[in-house]
Amino acid sequence: QVQLVESGGGLVQAGGSLRLSCAASGRTFSPSTMGWFRQAPGKEREFVAAINWSLGSTYHADSVKGRFATSRDNAKNTVYLQMNSLKPEDTAVYYCAADHLYVPRRETFSDTARYDYWGQGTQVTVSS
Repeated sequence: QVQLVESGGGLVQAGGSLRLSCAASGRTFSPSTMGWFRQAPGKEREFVAAINWSLGSTYHADSVKGRFATSRDNAKNTVYLQMNSLKPEDTAVYYCAADHLYVPRRETFSDTARYDYWGQGTQVTVSS
């Protein structure tokens, strides 16, 4: 089994920054892609960013391009989401997710159905 634990959320003023971390553990942890999603109250979970675990290539939603950056540390089994120039509309619970390298998927990296494992989420609140 794989466990994902997010950290780094909190309360920040608009224009500020936060860095989220997602630490993975478990003998079967072997993703092809890790993703970041967020869910605001009353809204569906939406794609934020994804990273190819081996290549390090990243993808970001249009709403966060130029403000958020994704990176990973393979040795630590950790993925990061650096969030800059935060806006009140970024307020949400942020989740990280991982798929499994050896499970073929049709879903793209922005589809929640692609991912097998999810963290518990971390709250990000941006005040105006």
